[in-house]
Amino acid sequence: MSGSLIRRVVPFLVARIRDNHRMLSFSSVSALNEASPSSVSSSSSHSESHSPDAVHLSQSCIQRMKELQDSESEKKMLRLGVETGGCSGFQYVFELDSKTNSDDRVFERDGVKLVVDNVSYDFVKGATVDYVEELIRSAFVVAENPSAVGGCSCKSSFMVKQ
Repeated sequence: MSGSLIRRVVPFLVARIRDNHRMLSFSSVSALNEASPSSVSSSSSHSESHSPDAVHLSQSCIQRMKELQDSESEKKMLRLGVETGGCSGFQYVFELDSKTNSDDRVFERDGVKLVVDNVSYDFVKGATVDYVEELIRSAFVVAENPSAVGGCSCKSSFMVKQ
């Protein structure tokens, strides 16, 4: 009985993985085509927070980043990335970083910088990053993402519009 269940589930999972891989490949190609060398270097050198496609920072996100920066000797930036995985197909990845790469987009508000690589940017254009404190966890989350059509309740993974 479990063998027949596996035979029915495996094609579905393989199809999901192929779709996610295709979406990531397509978005990386479109991101590279849209970004000329001059736009990449200029986007990393100045803030894009006034653009409607900018990634926005909530007040609680800014406050938490300032607390983290005060406790560190080196001023860190918040890096947001998107990877395949999670229960909805794609997942958000947050980390503190001290440097930017040539393909990064930098969004700044009140002295706090958010860094998003060019491929991930296509998945989070117009999104809002928040910091939430709940009973079971405290974390940076993407509170609103116009590119997402659904996701899990913990807001760590999402599905994209096709």
